[in-house]
Amino acid sequence: MMELLKVLACMPFLVYACYSDIKSRRVVNEVWVAMFGVCYIFILYDFMALGIPYLIRNLLTFAFIYLFVYVLFQLGAFGGADAKALMVISLIVPTFPAITLFDTSLPLQGTPLIDVFAFSVFGNSIILTVVVPLGLFIYNLLHNPLRETLRRPLYMFIGYRTPVSRLGKDHIRMIESYKETEEGIKFSFTRAGTDLTSNVIAQLKHQVRAGRMDDSVWVTPGLPFMIPITAGFITAIVFGDLIFYLTMQFMLM
Repeated sequence: MMELLKVLACMPFLVYACYSDIKSRRVVNEVWVAMFGVCYIFILYDFMALGIPYLIRNLLTFAFIYLFVYVLFQLGAFGGADAKALMVISLIVPTFPAITLFDTSLPLQGTPLIDVFAFSVFGNSIILTVVVPLGLFIYNLLHNPLRETLRRPLYMFIGYRTPVSRLGKDHIRMIESYKETEEGIKFSFTRAGTDLTSNVIAQLKHQVRAGRMDDSVWVTPGLPFMIPITAGFITAIVFGDLIFYLTMQFMLM
């Protein structure tokens, strides 16, 4: 029962973090402080029940997750809020919780060999992000003419076209860079994308009015990673570790 309450106590904070990440692309530190403060009672309960071995396991788990997300953060592959979410999760839920609902034991696939819950949450979140490119591809198939699809097939997995007039209203980046030529504006793919600053948007609108480019550009939404983390958290609780499951399925083929 305590394991279920622990998970339920975490959910409001993760859901709010998703909302904040979607709205402003940031999550204030107070969210994680409050999450730890509310769930501290569960940490204290586990320590009283399990003693020093629990404390040692908890500290080692936290140290592992801290080093892991710190490296990813320094490499630019991780945001600060995402790192803090996993660190707090590792303190509150260091190992996979054993939950029974309606005579069903969760997670359905059992505990993986590496019983570090936050690490499984991260692995699940990475796998679940695969849904985003597939969703973008389907959206583009339904909304783009075939000519545009054949011209830039890879773009369909990482972005979508949007009118220049809408730029600045959403948290997006251009997939391409651009430069002026005698024939008009020439676009080319760039890995880092192009920040849609007020100056860039003004230039693009001017070029559209001058008839030197189409009234749309390819953009990428930059999915807030708190959404996959929260989905990975729920998946880990209900199903288990997706990477461990897929690895075992592959080995048994």
